[in-house]
Amino acid sequence: MKFRLLLGAALLLAACDQSSVAPPARQNLAIDLVHLKPGQTPPASDGACWAKDTTPAVIETVTEQILISEEVRDATGAVTTPASYQTKTHQRMVQDTEEVWFPTPCSADMTVNFMATLQRALKARGLYMAPVTGTMDATTAEAIRRFQEPRGLDSATLSTAAARELGIISTDINTL
Repeated sequence: MKFRLLLGAALLLAACDQSSVAPPARQNLAIDLVHLKPGQTPPASDGACWAKDTTPAVIETVTEQILISEEVRDATGAVTTPASYQTKTHQRMVQDTEEVWFPTPCSADMTVNFMATLQRALKARGLYMAPVTGTMDATTAEAIRRFQEPRGLDSATLSTAAARELGIISTDINTL
């Protein structure tokens, strides 16, 4: 009897194993970004709201070892004077700061219930650890950034695409 219970529990736990199920693909939020010149605004569209953010500059630091003098060896091949090197470090701009625009839920839709739902969705993904308050605060904004950044949008402002992926706004079946 005890063996059957253990076997049943093992089978039940094996059925819960999700390791063979592929995780859902992350949406690339960068495809919704609109790159505009300073002073331009995004195109007007059917009741869509837009948010503007500034992407950070990407700066690369390069460190090189430059050979100053080669090593000196004696007749037996032993090193009598080691080589000398100089370290040279410089930085270069990989990507400049840029303003980007992206669709976002309109402020009228950002109700207390919507924000609480957003916080619960982020909490379910382990990104928001604070109590659900229904208000936009620094903790919520940071959780939004942590959700969106690996998807190509480094912003604390919620994008419409991220809200759809979180399942907190509906998706028009015709756009799928």
